[in-house]
Amino acid sequence: MRPACTATTLIDDARVRVTRFDFGPGAETGWHRHGHDYVITAITDCPMLLEEPGGATRSVLVPAGTAYRRNEGVEHNVICDGPGMSFVEVELK
Repeated sequence: MRPACTATTLIDDARVRVTRFDFGPGAETGWHRHGHDYVITAITDCPMLLEEPGGATRSVLVPAGTAYRRNEGVEHNVICDGPGMSFVEVELK
């Protein structure tokens, strides 16, 4: 069993939910499905191992200071594949 990442809610109002995620080596979010469109902004370099439905996995590196967005419905488990990582997620309600 992997350790859990730390999720800190920064804003949660009628329009957005903003959460900071901090991971130690090998920490994970746990399986989840996104109920809203969302944007991720990397605070540090984020070497991620993504577990996806059906058993697929893929490794990605999200460089510090960059951002990406995804649509509602994404399902995965995010695992830190390095010495640690931090990012901020903004969910659009």
